[in-house]
Amino acid sequence: MKKLIIAACILSVSLLQAQDIEPKFEKSGDLVKATYFHKDGKVKEQGFFKDKKLTGTWVSFDSEGNKIAIAHYEAGKKVGKWFMWKKDGLKEIDYANSAIASVQTWKEETKMAIK
Repeated sequence: MKKLIIAACILSVSLLQAQDIEPKFEKSGDLVKATYFHKDGKVKEQGFFKDKKLTGTWVSFDSEGNKIAIAHYEAGKKVGKWFMWKKDGLKEIDYANSAIASVQTWKEETKMAIK
């Protein structure tokens, strides 16, 4: 009986994994554009690889299609400003040498000075 339950669990897990949508890879010059999908077929993440390393801008989306993150890479290293949208506001993360240099959180009620 124990073996039957284990076999049923393994079968159900493999069936669930079989339903995942495979990522899509397209050649674009010397880059490879990668698109990953949510289970319902909507885009989850898009970006580029160069020499098998993350490069350029990567954008992530939630299951409803809303943009939730923008990230930047150079030769697989985190660079520049990253943006992450959260329920409580926008988080701006600045990377230098693939390490966090600063973090700024922008809330809905944040006031900005304009000259």
